[in-house]
Amino acid sequence: MQDDSIPHLEKLTRASKVLEGITVIEQGTFITGPAAGMLLADLGANVIKVEQPGAGDPFRAFRGGLYSPHFQTYNRNKRSITLNTKDPDDAKVFDELILQADVYIQNFRPGAADRLGAGEKRLRELNPRLIYCAISGFGQTGPAAGRPAYDTVAQAASGFLNLLVNPANPRVVGPAIADSLTGFYAAYGILGALVERARTGVGRSVEVSMLEAMCHFNLDAFTHFFADGDVMGPYSRPSVSQSYTLRCSDGRWVALHMSSPEKFWRGLAAAIERPTLFDDPRYATREGRIQHQEQLIGLLGGIFATRTRDEWCARLTAEDVPHAPMYDTSEALEDAQARHLELEIEGHHPVLGEWRTVRSPVSFDGVRPTHVVPPPILGEHNDEVRAELAIARAASRSVASSKE
Repeated sequence: MQDDSIPHLEKLTRASKVLEGITVIEQGTFITGPAAGMLLADLGANVIKVEQPGAGDPFRAFRGGLYSPHFQTYNRNKRSITLNTKDPDDAKVFDELILQADVYIQNFRPGAADRLGAGEKRLRELNPRLIYCAISGFGQTGPAAGRPAYDTVAQAASGFLNLLVNPANPRVVGPAIADSLTGFYAAYGILGALVERARTGVGRSVEVSMLEAMCHFNLDAFTHFFADGDVMGPYSRPSVSQSYTLRCSDGRWVALHMSSPEKFWRGLAAAIERPTLFDDPRYATREGRIQHQEQLIGLLGGIFATRTRDEWCARLTAEDVPHAPMYDTSEALEDAQARHLELEIEGHHPVLGEWRTVRSPVSFDGVRPTHVVPPPILGEHNDEVRAELAIARAASRSVASSKE
């Protein structure tokens, strides 16, 4: 039962703030560090992004200016302060931030943080309760530790890219999976360390590399190799799961994931008006359909080319066949279910105006996290954060004087 004494907007704002009271200092660039910071910010943490004066996170300028879509993707719900830690005054402000922080995140190459005065040993001496998260490409030590790593490099090194590239047209496809997933794993590690610190009062070092993250994400392929010596390829999983993408008469596409239950195949036979199709010995069993998937692709492709996508979706829905329209970005959030789930949300930036994004997928107590703060412009919160530090400084002095 909801407490109607709490205003509706306040409920929406508070519902997802399970990390309220946790302060995160993020000194991240591009994707991995900022993605980890954003995930914590989405859960209500106070995330302060420390950036270089003038340019900030290099992702800001990927489309000219300092507010590219690339930057916007991973930096909502944060505040920005610009600090040049080589300047003594700014270095002092940075240290004050660390003294107040619960978590510090960086994704520099190994050794760079020490050169910038942000190494773990120094920061932990300032704040023993600090959770120190270091994200790298290949790990903090080892023969490849100093190598540059980006998304495609990590996908390739982990064996994952081999599962995506079409041998007939071998080129890199898809979004920055390794970057984003490494940010997820970093946030996952940070949350575990915070839970432990609640018991012990002592911070932890959290390390994650893109290589480790992608190898773990590629666990299915490694497990098949360990168990049976199978080396999976791009079509291994779609063959076993019986997944299809089929072009319709209007040029749009439908995706099917038939898996193993026979009822789905009976439903598909009814939807395509071929009731005896799966009496064919080639397609009558799961094993047969896996062995003859190429023939099934051709057969179903010819059938689906006779009707529009909307017609096929209606037929497949009526027969409870696992399917979805293969939407592009402009379509996906317009789907009735996506609209029901309020996936598209917007916030208001005091300078840049209305801003749209996709909300966090995690709801607490049945309340969707629809409140969002747009990504900050560079140094937007310089005065605000410095004022907060001044208040904390004065409070600390007051406590100290009262003990004398």
